Amino acid sequence: AHIQRDLLTVVLALATLISAFGSSFQYGYNVAVVNSPSVVTKPKILNFYNTTYMGRYGRPMEDSFLTLLWSFSVSMYPLGGFFGSLMVAPLVNKLGRKGTLLFNNIFSIVPAVMMGVSEIAKSYEIIIVARVIVGICAGLSSNVVPMYLGELSPKNLRGALGVVPQLFITVGILSAQVLGIRNILGNSTGWPLMLGLTGIPAVIELVLLPFFPESPRYMLIQKGDEKTAKKALQRLRGWENVEEELEEMRLEEQSERAEGRLSVLSLLSQRSLRWQLVSIIIMNMGQQLSGVNAIYYYADSIYATAGVKENDIQYVTVGTGAVNVFMTIAAVFVVEASGRRLLLLCGFGICCAACVVLTVALNFQESVTWMPYISIACVIIYVIGHAIGPSPIPYVVTTEMFRQSARPAAFMVAGSVHWLSNFTVGLIFPFLETGLGPYSFIIFSVICLVTLVYIWLVVPETKSKTFLEICQMFAKRNKVELKLGDGDLSLKETKESLEDALRVTSF
Repeated sequence: AHIQRDLLTVVLALATLISAFGSSFQYGYNVAVVNSPSVVTKPKILNFYNTTYMGRYGRPMEDSFLTLLWSFSVSMYPLGGFFGSLMVAPLVNKLGRKGTLLFNNIFSIVPAVMMGVSEIAKSYEIIIVARVIVGICAGLSSNVVPMYLGELSPKNLRGALGVVPQLFITVGILSAQVLGIRNILGNSTGWPLMLGLTGIPAVIELVLLPFFPESPRYMLIQKGDEKTAKKALQRLRGWENVEEELEEMRLEEQSERAEGRLSVLSLLSQRSLRWQLVSIIIMNMGQQLSGVNAIYYYADSIYATAGVKENDIQYVTVGTGAVNVFMTIAAVFVVEASGRRLLLLCGFGICCAACVVLTVALNFQESVTWMPYISIACVIIYVIGHAIGPSPIPYVVTTEMFRQSARPAAFMVAGSVHWLSNFTVGLIFPFLETGLGPYSFIIFSVICLVTLVYIWLVVPETKSKTFLEICQMFAKRNKVELKLGDGDLSLKETKESLEDALRVTSF
């Protein structure tokens, strides 16, 4: 039976692919769809803003107002993401994990239609409103997909499946970059279609996901519906005998009952969760403030200075996107072997070094002929570093560091930090760029370094450990005792039955 246990069943694989494609893919696609082929799509959209304004007021738009509108169109997305993150806990507790993913498709299909018709409607407000709504969709899915998959998967596959959403985000980014190539959709007629395509994955998910099981942990621990939970587990694991895993959930449920379900406020005030909370906040801030968006934003101009022909820049960008996808695939296979901690440390280390070298290279760009190639190398190395650790792992670790009752609240905090940091970088970076120029990357390297030191000192390795083991590691650090249940089992017995149960499961 033990050999069987590690298998990735068809149901589990399909649930992973459909939820990641339907939700995470769109997140990546919408990040890149306005940003990456900025040389291509941006003038088209700006041109549309301008002509619309002309048509209304009979005079061209001032440049400053145009810039403001553009940064609005871009940064409304992470703002929507922030609101989406705030909706996570109430929705996943009320509708379930799967239910939330299905409900979330409304926030994708509606704005897709809005963006598609924005040109016909001659309204740029539609685009900006649609960006907020599609941001809400991304904010929900970036938190709910890892939670759903983390609760479906057996503990030996948890990390690998937890990286899959991030993989689909990078695939989404790549798709947007490919479609943004001038002779595909990145031309003056194609852009509304390009903005509207985001609805397709949502429709596919809406049709297919209902056939897959809801998270069994949610059914058992939050709904108390053991029959459905058992059925779901049998489908996910592909064999009849899921008693051990159910038993482990029951134990967890007991220990939850001792603590009660947590709101965000009680999560912030609980001493037993102090370090877990600080850790996910720092990892999410590090992930976003390490300048990954700035690097993408800057990439085009770096390539241009390096003497890449203007028309070829889009292909280099696509190349960078492909590297990102490839490295995330590598992370899927490595995360269970090398562990989370190592990947995080390496990733932040590489990003830190790349930022430092990039600063130097950008400064000598004019005077030394081969410097631009160093800059290009730095961008690609940075992308590799970010793709193996800082991008995918924080989600995996957020799922692992918290138990069932605290998880929605934890994702809410992590998500809000993630999106607010994203929003901040998007808003502040253009000003940093004008003020500091190439030196702005020094700030990013410092942030990477600080995050690296924190992870090295505080964050433990969580691979292949069960939930309670992870809780116990942190309990020591938080200097608290761990409550296990109503005391109807003596601790020794609990320990033994736990160890039996824990051989099987994840959370």
